Amino acid sequence: MLDVLYFAWVRERIGEPRERIETEAATVAELVDELRGREARYALAFSDLSALRVAIDQELAEFDSPLAGAREVAFFPPMTGG
Repeated sequence: MLDVLYFAWVRERIGEPRERIETEAATVAELVDELRGREARYALAFSDLSALRVAIDQELAEFDSPLAGAREVAFFPPMTGG
């Protein structure tokens, strides 16, 4: 099982802050493809990956990062400093 967390506008588009899913995805990109295929709200949230960042077990990661052994994946927009 994998905990998937959504933050900011990603959470707003999907309508949930987190969910626990069963996945066979080997990478973050495969997970995104799986989520996109669920329904329109996921397709919308993941329509532009350049507008998203990802963390695996609270460490910044890339979309081609492996999910082996991961317990949590989080999706969020890029942060801006100020």
